[in-house]
Amino acid sequence: MSSTDPTPSDSHLLGASDIRELAEAFGVKPTKQRGQNFVIDGNTVRRIVRAAEVTPEDAVVEVGPGLGSLTLALLEVARHVTAVEIDPLLAQHLPTTVAARMPEKAENFNLVLSDAMEVTELPGPAPTALVANLPYNVAVPVLLHMLATFPSIERTLVMVQSEVADRLAAKPGNKVYGVPSVKANWYADVKRAGAIGRNVFWPAPNVDSGLVSLIRREPPKTAASREEVFAVVDAAFAQRRKTLRAALAGWAGSPAAAEQALAAAGIDHRLRGEMLTVEQFAAIAEHKPVKDSE
Repeated sequence: MSSTDPTPSDSHLLGASDIRELAEAFGVKPTKQRGQNFVIDGNTVRRIVRAAEVTPEDAVVEVGPGLGSLTLALLEVARHVTAVEIDPLLAQHLPTTVAARMPEKAENFNLVLSDAMEVTELPGPAPTALVANLPYNVAVPVLLHMLATFPSIERTLVMVQSEVADRLAAKPGNKVYGVPSVKANWYADVKRAGAIGRNVFWPAPNVDSGLVSLIRREPPKTAASREEVFAVVDAAFAQRRKTLRAALAGWAGSPAAAEQALAAAGIDHRLRGEMLTVEQFAAIAEHKPVKDSE
């Protein structure tokens, strides 16, 4: 993958030989369990930074920095970068790599050793952007957790498995539209932002990757809480082949109660969840029947 844009010297970025040398020196062996595939192409990480529209005013949070390929490209532009890494071995060495390759930016970098799903606060300035090469197996829950936990994040660009990218960016009526699509839309306007081939990774994954852009917006105006809305979403797609009347029967208490809630929300009970917008799910949540035992 190449770029014709004028770019600074690549000397501080990590190429294929750099990645392999660092991995060998640190005793790092990429594991499928943690979805570790390291980017080995400088043009690709710079492309990600450009697509994320990172500016010198941004404080960026990166999840899963690995050996630091994207981290270094982010530090070229951003005011501050905080990386969240779950692997103790990788976390131990990343600050050293940053200091060695970009010493002038070392003070603009923080490393948090943690599972991203357990992070509730970050050092440094509040993050304005999330940019990450997310492990395929946890991409969606990590993305949703970060958006929920850090409302200061205005822009997000994540690299995920191509199939996951399609799901996140899908619109109602699309066959892959589902829980990730609706929940991501609660927080942001979501769209595909490009494709990434397998050859820019080491080791090369067995699937293609895609970029997804999320621009924060206000959630739907509703009297229901996010948790209440998401409960409806989960119920609707747990049996996605069923009509909403049937799929929401457990949530509402009975098929008749589900039909009543749907009617109150102005939604045809014969539809399936894949046809509804996040705003319509919010309307349903507002009309959840009150059970006698409640």
